Amino acid sequence: MGLSQLSRSVLGARVLITGAGSGMGRATARLFADEGARVFLADWDRKGVEAVTAEIQAMYGPDSAACLSGDVANQSDRELLILAAITFMRGIDILVNNAGISRISSVHSDDETFNSNWDETLAVNVSAHAHLIRLALPQLLQAPHGGRIVNVASTEAVVATRGLAAYTASKHAVIGLTKSFAVELGRSNITVNAICPGPILTGMTSAIPEESKEKYARRKVPIGRYGDPEEVAQMTLSVCLPAASFLNGASIVVDGGMSINHG
Repeated sequence: MGLSQLSRSVLGARVLITGAGSGMGRATARLFADEGARVFLADWDRKGVEAVTAEIQAMYGPDSAACLSGDVANQSDRELLILAAITFMRGIDILVNNAGISRISSVHSDDETFNSNWDETLAVNVSAHAHLIRLALPQLLQAPHGGRIVNVASTEAVVATRGLAAYTASKHAVIGLTKSFAVELGRSNITVNAICPGPILTGMTSAIPEESKEKYARRKVPIGRYGDPEEVAQMTLSVCLPAASFLNGASIVVDGGMSINHG
């Protein structure tokens, strides 16, 4: 026992992570598992999420992780996901809404493309977050150290990129959702915070040529590079610690300084 009073351990915590089949979701699941939490992984990509689950199980045993593939934009899939997570972990202490997509949605797009991409993006990036929080709420209310909800937004909630109206609007909405639920749930000992990653080396950025990424990072990111998914995962873990009990309604930017760089 040291001089401080608040725990920085998530040992034994029961964590549900969406979009866990790759990128930041994968890094988040692995990090929580490394710290002794039990994790339940969800992703539309069955092969991806099963592979990440197998990685964790190989390291920490069959009871350390489980998964389910499905579409978080679909209500019946969401209900199955929550039920499966509760069945496996006997509860949910931490919910990480990480699943997200990006689709072209320019003001100049044709009607069919814009309408389809707009609806799909908001369904996955915003509506799914809200509905999953509501479904998980009875479990989060019983979390021994207080429930934790983390919504993964983006620096697109702070700035904007042309041609991505739906993605940018959805990430701004995630911040609003985070603040609203934080106000409602704070007195129930549940915190709700958002993480806003900038340029990160994930599947979403993999199509960008390396030369273009290097040029962008040199010009826009003070640290001079794209971030690693684990660097975002570390911040996600930090806001879920029992010691983070007074952090509520915050939007934490993890972008190497990109969004403040106007030089």
